Amino acid sequence: MQKEEIKKLIWIGIFAIAMAFVETMIVYYLRKLYYPDNVLFPLNTSMPTSILVLEWIREASTIIMLVAIAALCGKRFKEKLAYFFYAFAVWDIFYYIWLKVTLNWPSSLMTWDVLFLIPVTWASPVICPIIVSASMILYALAILRSDKNKFTKKQIWMLAIGGILIYASFVWNYSDLLLKKAYVLKFSEIAIEEDIMNLALTLTSSYIPDYFNWPLFILGIILALGSLYFFYKGSKK
Repeated sequence: MQKEEIKKLIWIGIFAIAMAFVETMIVYYLRKLYYPDNVLFPLNTSMPTSILVLEWIREASTIIMLVAIAALCGKRFKEKLAYFFYAFAVWDIFYYIWLKVTLNWPSSLMTWDVLFLIPVTWASPVICPIIVSASMILYALAILRSDKNKFTKKQIWMLAIGGILIYASFVWNYSDLLLKKAYVLKFSEIAIEEDIMNLALTLTSSYIPDYFNWPLFILGIILALGSLYFFYKGSKK
């Protein structure tokens, strides 16, 4: 890895750490308003729709900011992807560090958290996004160290399928909950859009996730890290 790349990683890291603190402060204020006891589940459905929409926009803006810094630092697509992985991972890890500093939360790595709201609620124990972020840092460093090596189709498919499985494990609980109830409503005589929307709010306001699809998540991580292993092995040759 060249000195220029190391310098970029340092500055991207500084940016991501600072950005994580800004993100934490927004969550800090929201928690004080809607979750004063620091218990996230069941979700508070009294949040006005306007604020919820702004939260969706904020989440999307966060990803755009990380993509922008990666695009500025990388010259080729492979480098841009590596810098995005690195920025996202550092931001995500320090987000939880700052939450612990400011709110003394989470109480443990197995505490459940709301990860994203788009397009459906993502939820998992805190340790899961941290594992994903650590894997993304490994990917970023491997890509930057392997200047001439490229991902094979097999490796890309392994990473893609692994990513889909990890995503599925995050949205499993709320997707399964809403789909089952919506399916029941669909074949009832009162199945209209408003009923499904009201049902979603009612279910969300009373639902506490108690199961995480670990087999799906672990298989996804194995596939993703397996892809990285074969990529790195090829670069060593």
